[in-house]
This record gives sequence, structure tokens and C-alpha cells, in this order.
Amino acid sequence: MALRILKGEKLQAERDRLEGMKAYERQYGSYSAICGIDEAGRGPLAGPVVAGAVILPEDCEILFLNDSKKLSEARREALYPEIQEKASAWAVGIAGWERIDEINILQATYEAMREAIRKLSLQPDLLLNDAVTIPEVTIPQIPIIKGDAKSVSIAAASILAKVTRDHLMREYDKIYPEYGFAKHKGYGTAEHIAAIKKYGPCPIHRQTFIRNFR
Repeated sequence: MALRILKGEKLQAERDRLEGMKAYERQYGSYSAICGIDEAGRGPLAGPVVAGAVILPEDCEILFLNDSKKLSEARREALYPEIQEKASAWAVGIAGWERIDEINILQATYEAMREAIRKLSLQPDLLLNDAVTIPEVTIPQIPIIKGDAKSVSIAAASILAKVTRDHLMREYDKIYPEYGFAKHKGYGTAEHIAAIKKYGPCPIHRQTFIRNFR
């Protein structure tokens, strides 16, 4: 499917939308390296949770940046390499299903976020996080409710996290094809729950998430 290309008034409207998201970030002051933080995979029954961290240059323009959930899969896949190319720095952190079962999904999410921050090639001086305050981080941080729809940096992080996780789940689908991971990415769809009941859990299932489906 061909992706929509904007021209004329629609292109200007998209640029205005993005400028509004940049202006939202500027309300927090002047920083040389604002880093957006977001995650993908807190809710699924299987697979890891992935965090993205992205620092964008001030003059960066990436059309269609938005909350990853508001974008089509094709659009996310197209934006994924563009974000990596244009970002001043980017990284992802991953916490696996064993760690999720061991310390719970929230703490595992924090671990993935801290890993992503540590892996950045550029030290951020402000973190804008989607909805959470990350423990054990000394960098100033601001939690923003629905931040992936308000901040370009968080939107970029949400796309990196989502696409990275989707790629991982497609690879797991090749190993455990009976569960349909490529389609539902580990979320608790009726098809997925039926497969768990039929085949039992596989090694990448979160044991603490599937107690009611076994």
C-alpha cells in the first residue's frame, strides 16, 4: 500500500501540527538535548517490554510523527529508519519476559527505560517521559500524560519502541508459529488465548500474565 504524500495546504497543516508539538516541548525551558522516552509492550501476554529513547535536533522535521498507536503499521515502518537517521541520538532498552515475571511489568519497564538512556551516544539534559517518572535516574525528568501525542521526542521514542518490539515478535513467530505472534504481537486476543489453552504456554509467555488462561 502506497503511503500518503502531503502537498500544499495539507503539507502546511502537518508542519503546523509538528511545530505545535515542538512548541509544547519548549515550554519546559531551553535545553540542548531533550530526550523523549516511551515503551511498547506493557500489556501483552508474551514477549519483552521495549523502551525507546530519542534526542532530536532542534531543526529536525519528520512528517507524521505521532503516538505510534495512531499510525498504521506501514507508516511506523517507514518512520523507523527516518527517526534513526535524523535523530541526534537514539537507543532502545529491552526487558525480557523472565524479568517481567521476576520483578513485575512496571519495574521491568523502568529497567528497559534506564537501559535505553544508558545506551544513548549523547547525554540528555532533560527527559520527557510518557506518563511515568523513572526511578534511579539523576537526569531531570518530566512525566507527561499522553506525551506521545504531544511531544515530538516522545512520539519518536514510541515508534522506535513499537517497531523494535514488533520485529522481535515476528521473529518469535517463526519459532512458535502456532500462537500467531506475527499477527497479534503477543496481546491477549481471542485467537492468542485459544492457542494458549490448546498448546499450553511457550517459553516467551509471561507466566504471571497467563494464570487464568492455562
